[in-house]
Amino acid sequence: MTARAERLLAVLQILRRHRQPVAAQRIAGETGTSLRTVYRDIDALRAQGAAIEGEAGLGYVLRPGFLLPPLMFTEDEIEALVLGARLVASRGDPTLAAAAAEAVARIGAVLPGRLRDLAESAALLVPTGARRDAPHMAALRRAIRAERKVEIRYRDKSGTETRRVVWPFAMGFFDSVQV
Repeated sequence: MTARAERLLAVLQILRRHRQPVAAQRIAGETGTSLRTVYRDIDALRAQGAAIEGEAGLGYVLRPGFLLPPLMFTEDEIEALVLGARLVASRGDPTLAAAAAEAVARIGAVLPGRLRDLAESAALLVPTGARRDAPHMAALRRAIRAERKVEIRYRDKSGTETRRVVWPFAMGFFDSVQV
């Protein structure tokens, strides 16, 4: 990918991260270019069909619904995805682990050769300890997504059983326990 193509994708990513208009000065700072280059890049992106609204002095915003070309990742982004998937495979429930492996395989299938090789051979290792049996993790994840309450029963250290209705809103993954 040429330096210009990478810069144009970087401009799109900057605009994509913000809902409010982004000043050309800020774009120039993040891309390490001049204001004049930012204005030319915005014009070039618009000419290629990017739905960018705004003008010099007011800032620019990427209209909702505009999609970037799929899978234009940097080497660092590929490594981050692979590392994240490996962490999920090591710490998540079987359904989530399988989804992570499938996502990386799907991404790898459409990457250019050099990046595909990087995704397959990334030297980022995650310890693989014995996965703790957590049979309800998938059900809790579904409840969080659906914003539903769940009923749980548990025993404390003294063996007393307790029943609670809770509204799960997040799951935390630590070295040896999921919360």
